[in-house]
Amino acid sequence: MGDWLYLIIGIAVVGVLTLAGLLTSGRRRKGDLPAAGGTDVIAPPPTDADTAVEAPPEPAVETAPAATTVEKPEGTASRLVRLRQRLSRSQGGLGQGLLALLSREKLDEDTWEAIEDTLITADVGVAPTQALVEKLRTRLRVEGGQAPDARAVLREELIELVGTDMDRRVQVTGTDGKPGVVLVVGVNGAGKTTTVGKIARILVAEDLSVTLGAADTFRAAAVDQLATWGERVGVEVVRGPEGGDPASVAFEAVKRGTEDGIDTVLIDTAGRLQNKAGLMDELGKIKRVVEKQAPVTEVLLVLDATTGQNGLIQARVFSEIVDVTGIVLTKLDGSAKGGIVVQVQRELGVPVKLVGLGEGPDDMAPFDAAAFVDALLG
Repeated sequence: MGDWLYLIIGIAVVGVLTLAGLLTSGRRRKGDLPAAGGTDVIAPPPTDADTAVEAPPEPAVETAPAATTVEKPEGTASRLVRLRQRLSRSQGGLGQGLLALLSREKLDEDTWEAIEDTLITADVGVAPTQALVEKLRTRLRVEGGQAPDARAVLREELIELVGTDMDRRVQVTGTDGKPGVVLVVGVNGAGKTTTVGKIARILVAEDLSVTLGAADTFRAAAVDQLATWGERVGVEVVRGPEGGDPASVAFEAVKRGTEDGIDTVLIDTAGRLQNKAGLMDELGKIKRVVEKQAPVTEVLLVLDATTGQNGLIQARVFSEIVDVTGIVLTKLDGSAKGGIVVQVQRELGVPVKLVGLGEGPDDMAPFDAAAFVDALLG
């Protein structure tokens, strides 16, 4: 009986051990592989990198836009070379026509009338034409009318007509540590704002420091255009709100120029001619306000050379409003009417100081009487 009892207990122990082994084996197999059809895989133990707190992303650094490349404007010497070339192409017809007439074997009344017509058509004006023809007739009658002599005589008389005794320097610097202040006036459409930008380039080429005042506040396009001109040569542009007081903009520009030790302040003004009294008040106020900071050293009147008599009417209006000290003739290369130089100087009694020769940024040059006449004669 005792043996059977031990046998039964042994079998029970073996069964229990066997069952326990089977259960343990099943659990191990379930940890090795995912359950059938499952998608989750038991992850490996976490590492230090996984348990670390994730750092916030670095703020995006905005890359500053590349600075506008500052241009180096063309120097005066090369501008004068191009002046001769451009004028000889566009104005050469006038000089060649005159030379052809003066070179005739017989200078009769019909020839002299043709010479007068040629000069008047070129906008020289009636009175200057008559004076020139009278001098030519006298000199050619006395000195003889051979072709070479005719050309030399014509050149001398034209240079005298254009004027060699006028001071054509543009007063762009001030005294007592103050900047030169240049007011640029003229009707809208004559190229006034473009002229301001081109003058700035001439000054920068001469190593002068410049500030621009965008006082034509009623034309947003003019203000933006001037800002573009300034950016191209690294020149500061002082501007105000659209439709704001032009005098306050001009005042601020001169103030800034004085504080910064600038050589020249160029001020672009409005050019509305619809109301002469209003324009007079505006320009007068600008000049008065500016001169609280520094004297105005130059008032340049911009005229479109292609407008002829209309340009002269405009010139008279502005000369009555402000004390014009010099003339800038634009679009001179596009017209065979170079005689406007003579007529406008005679009408206003002030010299042409600068001429615009084309659309390029450096197509403006100081006016030179001899170079102009040589270009006329080809």
